[in-house]
Order: sequence, then C-alpha cells, then structure tokens
Amino acid sequence: MIHKSTFASIFLFLFSIGGNAECIVADLVLVNGTVYTGNLKQPMAQTIAIKDEFIEYVGNDPFSDSAFCGNPKIIDLTGQYVFPGFVDAHGHLKGIGYRELTLNLQGINSLKETLDAVKAYVLTQDSDEWVIGRGWIDKVWPEKRFPTKQDIDIFSPDNPVVLERADGHAVVVNTIALDLAKITSQTPDPHGGFIERDSSGEPTGLLVDMAMNLIADLIPQPTLKMDEEAFIKGLQRNVSLGWTQIHTPGATYSDISILQKLKSQGDLLQRVYVMVDDGLPAERLLEEGPLLDPDHFLTVRTIKMYSDGALGSRGAALLEKYDDYEGKGHFIFIENETKPKLLKALKSGIQIATHAIGDHANRVVLDWYEESFNKVDKNRAVADPRWRIEHSQNITPIDQKRFLKLGIIPSMQPSHAIGDLHFAVDRLGLDRINNAYAWRDLIDIGLIIPGGTDAPVEIGDPRIEFYAAVTRKDVDGFYAEGWNLHQRVTREEALKMFTIWPAIASFQEDVKGTIEKGKLADLSIFNKNLMTIPDHEILESKNVLTIVGGREVFSSIDQ
Repeated sequence: MIHKSTFASIFLFLFSIGGNAECIVADLVLVNGTVYTGNLKQPMAQTIAIKDEFIEYVGNDPFSDSAFCGNPKIIDLTGQYVFPGFVDAHGHLKGIGYRELTLNLQGINSLKETLDAVKAYVLTQDSDEWVIGRGWIDKVWPEKRFPTKQDIDIFSPDNPVVLERADGHAVVVNTIALDLAKITSQTPDPHGGFIERDSSGEPTGLLVDMAMNLIADLIPQPTLKMDEEAFIKGLQRNVSLGWTQIHTPGATYSDISILQKLKSQGDLLQRVYVMVDDGLPAERLLEEGPLLDPDHFLTVRTIKMYSDGALGSRGAALLEKYDDYEGKGHFIFIENETKPKLLKALKSGIQIATHAIGDHANRVVLDWYEESFNKVDKNRAVADPRWRIEHSQNITPIDQKRFLKLGIIPSMQPSHAIGDLHFAVDRLGLDRINNAYAWRDLIDIGLIIPGGTDAPVEIGDPRIEFYAAVTRKDVDGFYAEGWNLHQRVTREEALKMFTIWPAIASFQEDVKGTIEKGKLADLSIFNKNLMTIPDHEILESKNVLTIVGGREVFSSIDQ
C-alpha cells in the first residue's frame, strides 16, 4: 500500500515534468543565440536568462511565458554568437581616451606622413602652445629611422612639440622643448633611460624611458575634467568593441576618485581592475590595503612596477647586446627601493604586476619574486598571491619553467607579437627570437596567459587580439623569417585568454569568465562565429551587443 505522503510526492513530480514547473524570473532573456559558455560541463547553449546582475539560466529552452516570467525583455539574437564577456587584461583606459582627444598618430605608415600630420596640427595652435601627439611607430616606415628634432623644427620653431612613441617608452621633441628642459650634450643620462645623441654628442630629440621625465614636468598637465572626459571616451570606445572589463595599469588615486564618481553615477560602463602606479600610489595602497568592490566593478589591489623599457626603442633589458645596437637595454626599477615593497605586498595582500620585456628583465623579476616568496611564506595575507609579469615577451627556456614553479602569471598581448615581428628579429636575432612571445610553450607547460592589448600602444580591438593569437601574422597575413608559427594558440585557448584566464589573474573566476548560472551577466556578442570562421574573417566581424552586469552598455541590434 502506498503511503499518502509518497503518493503526494509522485504527484508533484509528475506535475513538474508535465511542463508546469515554476518559471524562471528574469529581467532579460536572450534567445536563438549560439552561446559558447566556456563551461566544460555545458559548452554550448541557445538561451540565457538574466536577473539583476546575474545569470539565472543557461540552456536550450525557447522563450515561453511558462518557462520565463517577470515580464522580461526578450532579445532575439537570430543565431548571433555569444561569448563570456571579453576582458582586456592590460590596457591603459585613460590613455585610450586621450588618444581620441589629442593628436593621434597611430596607424600612419611613414615618417613623412607622420610629420605632415604634426605640421597640419601645429598650424591650428597658437604660436607658443605645447603640441602633444601620441602613437607614432616606426615599424613599417620606409624611412627606417626615428624622427629627430630637426624634422620637427622645420615647421615648428615656436611651439614646443612632444610626440610619444606608441609603446609609451620614448618621446621625440623639438629644439625649443629641449631648450626649455635645459637638455644639452652635457646632460647625463638618467638611471633607467637615455638621451639619444648624434655622432657629435648632440641630443637628437629622442628621450627613452626615464629620460622622458626630464621634460615631463614642463608639459601642461591635464585638468581633472579632462581626465574624466578621457575616461568616459575610453569606456565608450571599449564597450563598443565588446570589452566588458579592463585591467588598467599605472593609475593614480586621482584616477580612482574619477572612476568611483563614474560608478556612483552609473557611467562606469565596464568593470575596471586597477593597478596603481609605483611611487606614491603604491605606498598608499600598501598602507591602506586593497579596495575590494563587492559589485566587482572597481577593484584596486595591484601595484604596477617597471623593470625595463621596450624592445622597439631598445630599452628592454637583455642578457646579451642587441643584434642591431651596441647596448643591452636598461633597468628602470632600483633594487633597494623595490624589494621592501615586494615583502610588504605579500604581508598586505597586494598583487604585484611588473613590466618585463627583455630576457634579463624577466629573469631579475623572477629572482626578486622568488626571494620575496621565500622570505614571506607563512605570513602572507593571501596564500596564492597570483603575481604577474606584464608582457613577458622574451624568456629563456629555463625561466619559462620558473614561471610555473613560482606560480607567476605571464600577462601578454598578442598584438605586440604581430606588430613587433617587423623589427624583433633585427633586435634579437634568429636564435633569441625562439624565446619570444612563446605562447605555445608557456601554455604547454601548464601556465595561463591572460590576454591584453596594451592600448593605446596598440589599437585595442579584441578582434585583432584574437586574430593575432590564433594566426601569429599581421593583419595583412605577413609574418617574418623565424617567426615560429607553432607558437600560435587554438581558438579555444584564445577565448580563454580573454575570458576565464583574466578572471583568474584578477581573483574573480568564481563570479565571471564563463557563462553559467550564478555568475555575473557579462556577455560579448558578435555577428560572426569567432571559433570557426576563416582567419581573415575574424577581423571583419563586428561586436553587436555588449552586456555588463545584465545591462546593455552597447547595442547595434534592432530591437
């Protein structure tokens, strides 16, 4: 005889499977999509339901009033392609905005055209006004040289001119700017940088790395209003491209205040993971501790340090001299200033992210990290500190294994490889290039690689980064001799580079990085299938919808 309670349970079960189960309350339902979840337990889906900031449902059920309730907004994706929210694991948010607001020299393919653009801009300025330009890069210039003061003096005898190289590690200035800074043939090179000089010892106008500080204080500083405008421009551009979060290095507490204001106003369109600049911001963070936002919109827990310069301007610190230059680059950080901060960071729960490009720089950073880990073992605030090396461009095989042993995260930018291929072999030679941009080698030994853009150094487009990671060729399909195409990654790995791996690198894998119930509703939706289309079509795809925390922050879909 069946007990009454047992009968009741059976009845309720049969009732539920008959299609009358409790509906899912949602604010937004996306239907008819091709969803790549990044979740191995459920890799594909067609429907996503969102409530407030979180994902409530991932599956294949079509929309119906019985399945979904709460009067949700319905978006028919008509087969378009949904990915976990793309994350730029290394991009300079304010710099992206200022690129849009100032003289932008990015993408100009010759020295002559660059100078023509500067000349045209100078003509629009008052005679004594500073002219600031950003983004020139000589990698594909037929002239095969850096600009000089003489190039600029011809059309700008009265305006001080400062033109920043795309990598942010060098500027070229004209004579009047040199004079204002009192830079002469007798001026010594500062630690961590150098003044390029001609055969007679006179400055050419090129100032590399810490030598840029010789002129920095003379340049009119932007106002807080200008900084805020730059942040807004950067945010707007990023979400239009499909970025839902950015890890932004080199921030100040003034920057953080602006970002907090934007968050309070509802204008922080994407999540921001802040890495404060070394110096006073770092000291303050070490003293006050991390700012951990429960909403995961604005997190401050990381210090950005600099070990060396850039490969393009020959400032990257190498174990052996450059193949095309009599020098080995230089170090920027100073041992007796840096090491105490590393120890304090471990005790304070602060993540360290250090810029290192050359093989010597990467080795020294690993050495200092390891020494710090050994000294602060049991007294760490965070057991797994997840310290990072930003760029990690040239690493010997021995040091690649040390990344894994020490638990260090190589944060890399695929577009650097396809940009640098035009000069990297000249700088490093065919032997050392085997250790450069070694994505495949690093992944194969068990490391994760959070992918970034380093914008405005690079363009900052997720399509370019994804393409670069899976092809290792420039946007025209070109690759150089010795470019080691075997180091490219699979499409699945490329997706991880911009989703789950940045989440791990920012201690956020429990709340983002994949599309699954309970995680934050951050989604990037494209009109083409990045996982299957021919390589060149990746660059032709378009982001059509960006969702951050359940909010549509960009859309080109007819609704």
